[in-house]
Amino acid sequence: MLQGDMMDRPLLLSSLIEFAALYHGEREIVSRTAEGTIHRYNYAAAGRRVKQLANALRRLNVEEGERIGTLAWNTYRHFEIYFAVSGMGSVCHTINPRLFTDQIAYIGNHAEDRIIFVDLPFVALAEQLAPQLPLVRAFVVMTDRAHMPETSLPGALCYEDLLTAESEVLEWPTFDENTAAALCYTSGTTGDPKGVLYSHRSTMLHSFASCMGDVLGIRARDSILVVVPMFHVNAWGIPYCAAMTGAKLVFPGAALDGASVHELMESEAVTLSAGVPTVWLLLLQYLRDTGNSLPHLERVVCGGSAAPRAMIQEFEEVHDVRLLHAWGMTEMNPVGVVNTPKPVLEALEGDAKLDLMAKQGRAIFGVDLKIVDDSGQELARDGKAFGALKVRGPWVARRYFQRDDDPAFDSDGWFSTGDVCTIDPDGFIQIVDRTKDVIKSGGEWISSIELENIAVGHPAVAEACVIGVPHPKWDERPLLVVVPSKGATPSKEDVMSVFAGKVAKWWLPDDVVFTDELPHTATGKLLKTELRQRYKDYKLPSA
Repeated sequence: MLQGDMMDRPLLLSSLIEFAALYHGEREIVSRTAEGTIHRYNYAAAGRRVKQLANALRRLNVEEGERIGTLAWNTYRHFEIYFAVSGMGSVCHTINPRLFTDQIAYIGNHAEDRIIFVDLPFVALAEQLAPQLPLVRAFVVMTDRAHMPETSLPGALCYEDLLTAESEVLEWPTFDENTAAALCYTSGTTGDPKGVLYSHRSTMLHSFASCMGDVLGIRARDSILVVVPMFHVNAWGIPYCAAMTGAKLVFPGAALDGASVHELMESEAVTLSAGVPTVWLLLLQYLRDTGNSLPHLERVVCGGSAAPRAMIQEFEEVHDVRLLHAWGMTEMNPVGVVNTPKPVLEALEGDAKLDLMAKQGRAIFGVDLKIVDDSGQELARDGKAFGALKVRGPWVARRYFQRDDDPAFDSDGWFSTGDVCTIDPDGFIQIVDRTKDVIKSGGEWISSIELENIAVGHPAVAEACVIGVPHPKWDERPLLVVVPSKGATPSKEDVMSVFAGKVAKWWLPDDVVFTDELPHTATGKLLKTELRQRYKDYKLPSA
């Protein structure tokens, strides 16, 4: 095969921070810190500090391929760790501090972390974990000397002390672009969490794709509030995209309440933000309560779970903000589809427009999608047939870290996502359910997600979850579990009225129960396994 005559330059993450520092050096990176201040600097200063940190890690004898963990919120120091660790050929392993301690210990040991960077709010957690992490040889507290706490952490080091002692001069090493760069673990709702090991190549390709106009459309003029945690699939890749384009970055730290998010959006002229529906519901509630507006915000990316139709409508009609529904997975780096309209669909209005916006989105170049039935046969892309969703592509995992022969990866190179969805003729997918959550009633499938989205459209419903409970005739029937809005006391009949004319009658929940709160996973998703256990003996009126 005749080869092209082009330069063979590896796609390495160090090139992103180098580019940002050189060509967008003046662009700001703003953080709400754990010390209680707002920290400001720019890409030029970040580039110098990233090199200092890489030099410090070398002095700590960190070797290529070693995993370096983080327990941290979204801040400029976490951003520096992303690039210093990967740039020197090691692996940045972001750990979700919201997981149970035994899960975190399992993850740290499975990854074989050698050093863990700890944000101030998580020092106590790290002290609790340290005895269970025998391979960790040092903990670095992400603060300065003035705020360094007294700690029992073995080998505790101060982040700023490490950097101060090092040179800003470093020539980044060159190596194969398929070298591992970052490691993230799934939330492990069933069984142990599973690791996904990203390469420099996969992350760079994912960044190129995410920046495209029909994906997240990230530009140098954007000011991005990174609400999605940096321990959730590397903040959906946004730190890399921002460096690639020179966009301003705004990190909120731990403060994700409506008032704090709005404050940064206002003061930093934020044009783009990304996060899970829970955060946007809190923001919208704050805006309703205060009458404040969003004068700079242009678009919000929403993923992690389905965005309620009412939320999409409120952003669009009240605040003139486009909510971009998106879907992906840890195994996909994570972006798979984004809901940007095709030209032929731009003219849609009213319910037809909202129906489209409520879908998760259409495939982006680089991600192949298909839906299959129980026998593995591909189903029609007609927007009606729904089946198990499979994906493949250059930033999709081919296996789990140190774990072979997982049934999610088939012999033809496809990954089974665990989602059930439809694909319409325009390529838009709509997640119907997780395969483990879909309700099977009388041999037919009922989408719990669609029922939940309709339920939260009721003004007296703050949150809703639909599960299948046993039924003597139909195998399973849907039970709607509702958290009422603050101060509201809706009746069952009142809540059920919201479904009128929206779904087939046999889809309607057989009963409604009210509760003060719903259980969630560490990533904010509804923990339906716990609810199914709680209501496994529930007697439906129809039974």
